[in-house]
Amino acid sequence: MASPQDVAAELAQKYDLTPKLIPNLDRHLVFPLLDFLDNHESFDSAEMVQAKFDLLKSSNMTDFVGQLYMSINNTDVVPEEFGKKKDAVLENLRSLEARSEKILGLLDDAEVVSNLRSDKLQNMKYLEENHQITHEMIDVLFEFGQQQFSCGNYAAASDLLYQFRILSTDSEKTAQATWGKLACDILRTEWESAMEEVTKVKDLIEQKLYNNPVAQLQHRSWLIHWALFPFFNYDAARETLIELFFSPAFINTIQTACPWILRYLAAAVITNRNRNRNAGQYQKQLKDLVRVVKQEHYEYQDPITEFVTALRIDYDFEEAQRKLSEAEEVLKSDFFLVATAATFVDSARHLISESYCQIHQRIDIKDLAKRLNLSQDEGEKWIVNLIRDTRVDAKIDYKEGTVVMNHPPQSVYQQVIERTKGGFFRTQVISAAVSKA
Repeated sequence: MASPQDVAAELAQKYDLTPKLIPNLDRHLVFPLLDFLDNHESFDSAEMVQAKFDLLKSSNMTDFVGQLYMSINNTDVVPEEFGKKKDAVLENLRSLEARSEKILGLLDDAEVVSNLRSDKLQNMKYLEENHQITHEMIDVLFEFGQQQFSCGNYAAASDLLYQFRILSTDSEKTAQATWGKLACDILRTEWESAMEEVTKVKDLIEQKLYNNPVAQLQHRSWLIHWALFPFFNYDAARETLIELFFSPAFINTIQTACPWILRYLAAAVITNRNRNRNAGQYQKQLKDLVRVVKQEHYEYQDPITEFVTALRIDYDFEEAQRKLSEAEEVLKSDFFLVATAATFVDSARHLISESYCQIHQRIDIKDLAKRLNLSQDEGEKWIVNLIRDTRVDAKIDYKEGTVVMNHPPQSVYQQVIERTKGGFFRTQVISAAVSKA
């Protein structure tokens, strides 16, 4: 019989999404995922070091790549080519710094900055006439930012790309600078700034690629993957990104190009139990999630989505219990979800309890505790807390060890309202699809 550790390792490898995520991320954003897998010993350590080397060898992080080379080859000496590349990189950085010195000096001049306006063309004319600044000099900021990013100097790269974006009239390079700044802010864990860049990238996709639906689909898919970093590291982003992912254009992208994102959307919705503040919004998100998981059941499944299916579609509580145990192990082995594992289990237990209470008139506390993987005493405390927190109409019969539920019938008006909401959402999705045709 396999040990719990072996089972956990098997689940981690079976449901590892890293190969799905890598094609949608910049190589610098991929590195934290590989490092996580290496630290958690999910895969062979030697293979992970080799993967890191292959990932970064084309970057300008020469010192770090050299260390990886020495580790792979068990040597204290790196090839001469590493030293030559490092010298070339440093020389290029010195050259770019010298070439950008004038424009950076002007941007530090309060008088010059005060004369700049929101009109980039007017700003360019002002800089040309008064300070002999050319388009080529501004493009140097973009190149300098790219090189700093390739070296892993993300703070410097972020500043340079921001300054370039302020002045440049080149829409293509400005769009690239926005993606670059988003990557920098993610890697610096500047989540508030990263969320501002997510909004800017979203607007670029809608405006710049409005007549190219294929490119829009690809860019939205990239943005969805990049947004996972603030999604699960910055609480203030949670509601905004759930709303974004459920919007017609983005949920269509998830269903079409990257159904595995349903794992993250399901985890986000289930752990987003702000019921005291907005219970109606939470229930709407849950219903939308169930609908999408049901639609994509044949395209993508894992223990997290299967838990949703078992609980809210099949009402199979025994299966939900099994999938919750598996889901916990999968969450612990997922880079984005590892910190939410305990919260997910707690929230999932609440969902099991509520669903169980909704369809039963009398509930055996011992039976419910078993379904929640709790002892009978823990189950009693759980039920008491559930009744208190959700204020359901129920009474506990301690003598019989049961809970008696009172289920008031839903009014006809409320049923009509709920069906109308569902029809409105489907109409939005159809309209969005028709407009792209």
